[in-house]
Amino acid sequence: MTEFRVGDTVRVHTKVVEGDKERIQVFTGVVMGRRGHGLNATFTVRRISYGEGVERVFPVNSPRIDKIEVERKGQVRRGKLTYLRKRVGKGATLVREREELAAKPQA
Repeated sequence: MTEFRVGDTVRVHTKVVEGDKERIQVFTGVVMGRRGHGLNATFTVRRISYGEGVERVFPVNSPRIDKIEVERKGQVRRGKLTYLRKRVGKGATLVREREELAAKPQA
């Protein structure tokens, strides 16, 4: 399982069964919060689809989740990001977490 935190932008690959076929559906968005511990843990992902906010709750240990990819790290100081529901446009974007660059060795 990929490690991710609240504020990260993730791509959740879920298995969807349609008839007798199974395919992978990708849901991309910001992790709004995590809840619970152990087998019952869940996380909420929010994205804007056709101008409407869509939130989806995923169980962390679900066999329907194929993989979780972290697109970008977010830097937040809250455990739940419910305030993003009221914001629109650029106001709903989060600050990126800075990545430390390794210093170049001097020869």
